[in-house]
Amino acid sequence: MRDDGGVLLETARLTLRRFTMDDVDRLVALDADPEVMRFLTGGAPTSARTFRDEVLPRVLAQYARHPGLGRWATLDRFTGEFLGWHSLDPSGDGAEAELGYRLRRATWGHGLATEGARALVRHAFDTVGVRRVWAQTMAVNDRSRAVMARAGLRYVRTFHLTFDDPIPGTEHGEVECELRRDAWPATRQEWDAAALRAR
Repeated sequence: MRDDGGVLLETARLTLRRFTMDDVDRLVALDADPEVMRFLTGGAPTSARTFRDEVLPRVLAQYARHPGLGRWATLDRFTGEFLGWHSLDPSGDGAEAELGYRLRRATWGHGLATEGARALVRHAFDTVGVRRVWAQTMAVNDRSRAVMARAGLRYVRTFHLTFDDPIPGTEHGEVECELRRDAWPATRQEWDAAALRAR
């Protein structure tokens, strides 16, 4: 696995590469699906202007500030088709990383979110050397919570935030999950053993 200015890593089915400003339309299309955005904005899309003027400039600047961390476009490894994104957003001065993922609805149910998430968890500990990978989502977002669990993250807490415009399910709170460096070797060994059994 490498960060060569373009491709960060590849898995059996995915390529994760850096974003560029040419990805605006791809991101707009991803966020235009109300189901994709259901647990994030209540289904509201993100404008091209927001991606062009706010989101992508921030993402691109992060690559230099925190090498090996950030947000990456997730592509089909064989066709190059844009599927969405996976991320390890730096926190705690880069000593920790927040795992994230957002994929097109057509890809759901095929293990792609988990495949990319596991690859980034491995990258976070083995290459970057973070002390903790964590993630959070709405308590009612069962799909995302399942990906977190399959990526080795374990439940830490449920907490409640106050929003000016809460979306359905907010009343049940947010959950935080994590995997710490001291627990990573056992998780890695479990994954490697499972991969050997599957051959």
